[in-house]
Amino acid sequence: MPETGRTSGKHDAPLRRGGFLAGVAAAIALGTLSAQAQVPEPPFNDYLGAFAASSRDQIAATVLTLGVLLFAVVTAIMLVRTRMRAASSEATLRDRIVTLKADRDRATALLLSEPQVLVSWAAADNEPDILGDTALVTGVAVPQRVLAFGSWLEPDKAQAMERAAEALRGRGEAFALALKTITGRTLEANGCVVGGRAVLRLREVSGTRRELAELHARHEKAATEMESLRALIDALPAPVWVRDAAGSLSFVNAAYAHAVEAKDPADAIARGVELLNRPARDEADRARAETRPYRGRTPAIVAGARRSFDVLDIPTRVGSAGIGIDATEAEAMRGALDQLGNAHRRTLDQLATGVAIFGADQRLAFYNTAYRSLWELEPAFLDQNPTDSAVLDQLRASRRLPEERDFREWKTTLHEAYRATEAEEHLWHLPDGRTLRVVTTPNPQGGVTYLFDDVTERLQLARRYDALIRVQGETLDNLAEAVAVFGSDGRLRLHNPAFAEMWRLEPAALADRPHIEAVIERCRPLYGDEQLWRRLRTTITAIEGRDSVTAKLERLDGSVINLVTVPLPDGATLVACLDITDTVNVERALRERNEALVAADALKVDFVHHVSYELRSPLTNIIGFAHFLGEPGVGTLNAKQREYLGYINTSTTALLAIINDILDLATIDAGAMKLNLAEVNIRQTMDAAAEGIKDRLVKDDITLDMRAAPNIGSFVADDRRIRQVLFNLLANAVGFSPPGSRITLTAERQPGAVIFSVTDNGPGIPPEVQERVFNWFESHSQGSGHRGAGLGLSIVRSFVELHGGTVILDSAVGSGTTVTCRFPVERRIERTAA
Repeated sequence: MPETGRTSGKHDAPLRRGGFLAGVAAAIALGTLSAQAQVPEPPFNDYLGAFAASSRDQIAATVLTLGVLLFAVVTAIMLVRTRMRAASSEATLRDRIVTLKADRDRATALLLSEPQVLVSWAAADNEPDILGDTALVTGVAVPQRVLAFGSWLEPDKAQAMERAAEALRGRGEAFALALKTITGRTLEANGCVVGGRAVLRLREVSGTRRELAELHARHEKAATEMESLRALIDALPAPVWVRDAAGSLSFVNAAYAHAVEAKDPADAIARGVELLNRPARDEADRARAETRPYRGRTPAIVAGARRSFDVLDIPTRVGSAGIGIDATEAEAMRGALDQLGNAHRRTLDQLATGVAIFGADQRLAFYNTAYRSLWELEPAFLDQNPTDSAVLDQLRASRRLPEERDFREWKTTLHEAYRATEAEEHLWHLPDGRTLRVVTTPNPQGGVTYLFDDVTERLQLARRYDALIRVQGETLDNLAEAVAVFGSDGRLRLHNPAFAEMWRLEPAALADRPHIEAVIERCRPLYGDEQLWRRLRTTITAIEGRDSVTAKLERLDGSVINLVTVPLPDGATLVACLDITDTVNVERALRERNEALVAADALKVDFVHHVSYELRSPLTNIIGFAHFLGEPGVGTLNAKQREYLGYINTSTTALLAIINDILDLATIDAGAMKLNLAEVNIRQTMDAAAEGIKDRLVKDDITLDMRAAPNIGSFVADDRRIRQVLFNLLANAVGFSPPGSRITLTAERQPGAVIFSVTDNGPGIPPEVQERVFNWFESHSQGSGHRGAGLGLSIVRSFVELHGGTVILDSAVGSGTTVTCRFPVERRIERTAA
């Protein structure tokens, strides 16, 4: 209104100037009129005559004066009317301004009568107008702080407010939110569009409105929690249901719908499909009527399969709620666990090691027969589940425990196993001379497992073994032959003085266990054959194909040495050197070269026989101890030890087989072999021979085809030797057959004879070699990679001929080999063999 008043004043100035000029013009006109009024008024005709008599200039001046006079009068009239309207409008506007100011003051007072803050934004203005006490919201009287929602609201509410404010300003979307500041104030936020402006109102609520807002917040929280719980229940794999007061289903989850084969939970509720059978539901109804929960295991049909459920049904204010946990797998596992426990108990009862298990309460929970027999305890006493301390006290009373100076302290130390985390091992030396190895193992669930192993015999064997080693050492030291043993790593393990003296080696240099390379370098000045040294090095350091090396060395000093290497079962290699200089000199003087070769061959055979007989006994001990070490009761081996033990077993078994073959051949050669004649089932004998090479067949992917008539029957022979013949033929065929090939074992009955034949698809045998394959130590690989001692076919021919039969070899290079053995049915047995 002030602006309007100023605008009216500016427009009045020209009006005033126009009025002033009109007034002047009116005054002139009035003066003229007054002057004329003083002159007697002439007649009208005189005026017309005078006007007609006037000049043109006078007429123009008169008209101009009259026009000016008329304009001034009209202008004055209009000015007066305009000023009157302006004055009236100005008065009206002044009254309107006063009214609006009063309305504004009343509205402001009304708005500020409540604790609230108003924020408004114009349509094209980013600067807000903030009205009210902002300290009510933010805690400080900084107006712009009210729009920093994160400074006075929780993060989730602040984000909601920011999104709502952006929607209000950008799209005009109204909103209403209940807020709670970080200081604990309860506010109501309303957003709307008024008169083209976005308005946000923040007002503190109290009384009923505050309670309503808090109830709304709790309702939202409860709804959120209910939604989360419902989603969780619906995702549970176990069926869940809720019943109303009438016992009808009001809610089920997806697992329930799947269990009753419904489309969805709504379908299951609509059709009222029940998961539990009638007796279970009746029992649950009785429990609900008594306001107690129902717990029980009941069968149910789930997706067409019978299952067992652990049901929990609890009463609620408006009905009941229940859940069924599938216990089918738990029942099966419990049954399997019981069976496994019983199997373990039966297994432990068969062990020679005494086993006693004490629970966390230190009472006996299990014992096996070996434990009871070891301590000679009464079953009635053990079945009472005595404590660990009571068992020890009884054993001490019967003098079956080690004699200890302070028994109480010894028992306390033993019982520390109940608090230990690792197993401990003890040696108990009993008064009766026995030695027990006792292992205490803490159980994960509490308690201790005792293992009692009688190691008396093992310790005695160890002492005997040590004595045997010392005897062997003394024997080697006093031998005239030079003997050295090299380990699988190629280092010297032991030697006798003759070895150092023969090769002129310093004892100090040999004491450091030099490698075979270093030993060869020191021996090279006496013998420079690089090929022999290479063969010797390969034999000692190779893992497979450790063939024996036999050589006669004519050294640079004129002496002649006979060198022999023998692979030992533990991977070591025995090197024996014999100075045969004098023998060679005598042979050179008395025999021709042929006799010398025959004598050398006989010496070789005798040496092998001697070595075989001498090695068989200690080899048998080594095999026995190797198997004993592999037993679980002896102790746990790590992977590397078990691998080495496997090498020992494999090597000793192979070496023992070779020695047995040599001894068999020697026995046959001496005419001392006797056959144990009996009825031999042909088919069973073939199966037994095939069983011995099963692992090699699988390893080399070779198929064995056995052909025999179902009614082939039996014949009189030595069953063990027949199996040995078939096994050697099959082993020889496997050794020469390429991977993926087929071997055929055929048995047929002919008039007066039983024929066995083995056919392979190997490289075949050249004609010049076929004459020698049945000789001792004849081994020819024929490019197949097969390595052997060369005794298998010799034993085959010897045993077949010992039965009065014959062996036929049919082979061609590249076409495989067929070996046919013909056994006569008559009991005509030869006592000698080729």
